[in-house]
Parts: sequence; structure tokens; C-alpha cells
Amino acid sequence: MKEIKPEIRELKLGEKARKLRQERRLTLQELAELTGLSKPLLSQIENDQVTPPIATLLKIAKGLKVGIHYFFEEEGDRQKFVLTRGGSGPASKRRAGSDIVQGYLYRPLAPGIRHKQIEPFLVAFEETAWDDSRFYSHEGVEFIYLLEGELEFHYGQEIMTLQPGDSIYYDSSEPHGYVSIGSQQAKAVAVLYSKD
Repeated sequence: MKEIKPEIRELKLGEKARKLRQERRLTLQELAELTGLSKPLLSQIENDQVTPPIATLLKIAKGLKVGIHYFFEEEGDRQKFVLTRGGSGPASKRRAGSDIVQGYLYRPLAPGIRHKQIEPFLVAFEETAWDDSRFYSHEGVEFIYLLEGELEFHYGQEIMTLQPGDSIYYDSSEPHGYVSIGSQQAKAVAVLYSKD
């Protein structure tokens, strides 16, 4: 598998969040109150200084009353199917900000389809020691299928080690997080479902 390259600006997540917030006539402070996220973090996201993790994007989407698919589609997207070749497409690397820590790179696998029920991603997990700041929770369910490496998966009080070929399906409202362990970076296909 080719390395996922961080082409952060390609996704234009911050630009899309700002545009929709302005269309909804919300201030940053009002969006902060709706999402539970800090105003400085939202500002950093809108200015592309921080690329948000999926859990944060879900909170922003819910606050703006859209599905997460909004952030991964373009105005002209009308395809009925999308073929994503290995090594193609942008990846987004989460960068350290005041409210988030580094953890993984993600690349959407179904750009071009509007109003998706699910959102699939290719994910490369950071190789680091676990600490509880890596816990996330958000509405919905997730499915992870590990392609390579070893993944230490924390789910509430449980700790599991996933090997290539292992998969896990879970309620993502429970605190969860993951780190790559072993000699090779863990990479997986992750599928996210959340109600709009």
C-alpha cells in the first residue's frame, strides 16, 4: 500500500465550515455553543491552521445541521458510483491544536457522491504511546478493517490489539481511540455512519 500523503488544503474543510456557518448566519461563538468546541479551535479550523479529526467534524456538522458527507463533496458531485484507486486523492493529517492531539491521517474513499449514508476512509494511525487524551466519542457507529500493522484499540475500559484482517464494529458514542503499535504503521479502512 502506498503511503498516505498529507495534502491538507485539498479537502477545504475549513472553507466549507466557514461558508456554511456564514450561510446559517451564525457567529463563531454561536457555533462554539452549538458544538461544544472552543471558539479558538473553530477559528483555527476555518482558517485551515488545524485539520479536524472525524469526531470534531461530526460535532461541526451536527451544529450546522448537515451530514458529515457535506465536508467531502463538491458542488457538482452527482456520480452514482466512485472508483478510488490506491494512492490517489487527498489525505488529511490532523495537526496539534489547542484542543486536539495528533492521531491519524485520513483520506475519504467516496468523494463525488452526495448525501451518503456512510462515509468510508483510508486511515493511517500514528505510532505513539497511548494516553487518555486520545479518547473520542460521537454519535453513530464505526467499522474498522485493519489492512496492515498492529492497532491498539481502546474502547471504554477495554483494550484490544487488532492484527491485519481483524475488524471491529462499534457504537462510537462510547469513548474510543487507537494507536499504531509494532514495527509497521497500522492502516485500515474505516466506515462511519452517523444520523444527519
